[in-house]
Amino acid sequence: MSTKKTEKPDGTHPEQTEGAPSRRFDGTRPERTGEGPAPVAAVCPGCGGSGPSVRTVAETCADPESRTAGLTDRLARSPGVPSRFDTVLHFIEGMILVAMGAYLARSGLQNDKPVHTIAGSLLAVALFVGTLAVVRGELRERKAVTRGEPRAEVLWRPAHHCSACGAVFYPAGTPWQGALTPEQFQKYVWTEAGYGRQLDKKVKDVALPSAAPTGPGGTHDHA
Repeated sequence: MSTKKTEKPDGTHPEQTEGAPSRRFDGTRPERTGEGPAPVAAVCPGCGGSGPSVRTVAETCADPESRTAGLTDRLARSPGVPSRFDTVLHFIEGMILVAMGAYLARSGLQNDKPVHTIAGSLLAVALFVGTLAVVRGELRERKAVTRGEPRAEVLWRPAHHCSACGAVFYPAGTPWQGALTPEQFQKYVWTEAGYGRQLDKKVKDVALPSAAPTGPGGTHDHA
């Protein structure tokens, strides 16, 4: 609809009547500064809490108080595994013990002490096999964690924790709808990422709610 302008008694025109937005003296229209919709606050489905009491799981785990209280471990994204340096160190320590057993066996041979020879030989063999088993287990665990890390990140990153009731939830209702305890959350994430066998026995025995996940499944690893 066109804008109607009326002439004032002094011969001038009013700036604008109803209709299109007014123009500035330079002929340009004022920019609209309307703001977009405000972000929706995460609301806990367990107690209805929101605001400062609700933070992402990542923020909660980074809080020094959570680390002191053990909450960081209960919400951990993945199991802790020895580093490559630790594995090498364990191998060296094991080989030193094997060498001690071998020295005992050799000493028994030189001094005609068959008991020392037998004991040293058995000790060296047992320590050698045990060291290889430990190193192999650490390598296998580290490989499993690396393989499941992308899936664990997808499930862990969007989760929120409510300090008022202790519930863990996904504000968007996916990949899990409803509230979980920290232990249920850890079991869900670790099992989907392939870490199920590395859960503590206490967490393994925790039952997940009957509600089914709403997102696509991952690499299940039920213990």
